[in-house]
Amino acid sequence: MAEGEGADKTEAPSQRRLDRAQEEGQVALSKEAVGFLGLLFGAIAAATVLPGLGQDLLKGLRGILARSHELGWQQALPELAWLAFLAVAPIAGLASLGAVAATLAQTGGVVSARNMVPSLGKLSPLAGLGRILGPNGALELLRTVLKLAVVGGALWYVAGDSAPLRAAMQLGAGALLGLVGDLAVRLVAAALVVLAAIAVLDVVLVRLRHVNKLRMSRQDLKEESRESDGDPMVKGRQKAIRMQKARQRMMTAVPRASVVITNPTHYAVALAYDPGEGAAPRVVAKGADAVAARIREIAKEAGVPLVANPPLARALFRIELDQEIPAEHYQAVAEIIAFVMRARGGGAAG
Repeated sequence: MAEGEGADKTEAPSQRRLDRAQEEGQVALSKEAVGFLGLLFGAIAAATVLPGLGQDLLKGLRGILARSHELGWQQALPELAWLAFLAVAPIAGLASLGAVAATLAQTGGVVSARNMVPSLGKLSPLAGLGRILGPNGALELLRTVLKLAVVGGALWYVAGDSAPLRAAMQLGAGALLGLVGDLAVRLVAAALVVLAAIAVLDVVLVRLRHVNKLRMSRQDLKEESRESDGDPMVKGRQKAIRMQKARQRMMTAVPRASVVITNPTHYAVALAYDPGEGAAPRVVAKGADAVAARIREIAKEAGVPLVANPPLARALFRIELDQEIPAEHYQAVAEIIAFVMRARGGGAAG
């Protein structure tokens, strides 16, 4: 990264940025957590399965040894391999299940196919050597050495007492097996405790590093907002176009109105009423100031009567287009329409 390239990445990543990165396979994945849970499940499997299989495995091994003078290595090898499989398969299977569970828990169950596509660059020996000898490789080596030192120190602390080991020289086979089993349990428990602490710390560090990698600049946030909500300038133009078209449709309805009620200059509301339908009058056009003046102009050209009634004009202006007037205005509007109809019937102009 060039110097100063990420200097403007001052903003925390948005949820959309995090979701998009997760879909692309960029997740905060702690390898230490995966390794710990795999070891934990493997230890549980060993503690659960091996005691029950121990007797069967010993019997099988004794049988092979008892027939060693009869069996050649071609016959003995498959039987030994089968016994080894019976011992290893449950432990390896449950350990793999733990690793998969740890991975899916950290990725939110998302599996990206992008990371599964083979890349020739990853197969290049020179690229691999660069990764090993580069800063990330050196950091990974230091982490591994520190982890081994901490785990080794814990194991040394648990197994450092040499008295039981000296006493083991005097024990029989059964007691020796019990001593070895007890020591193995203590060593595995110590390793699990240390690895659990390392895994928790690594999860925190990996998540912080992942969020820092996805940080955004203010320009990134603006561009993302445009993608999500649309460009404000484009939206403004579209809104203006919609309003203009709606106004044009509204003006075409003015010549068919029954009456236009005015303020007389600030507001103008055109009402349409069809006595044959029996419905209440509807607001077919309305406007204020310049729009009101245009409505009055069209109404005069079409011969639609104009009636000045400021209180009623202000009240009707609040009604949505194509909506019938509410009942509280029936009386006032009915008187105006009756007056207009009488005037038309008598030949009077509006």
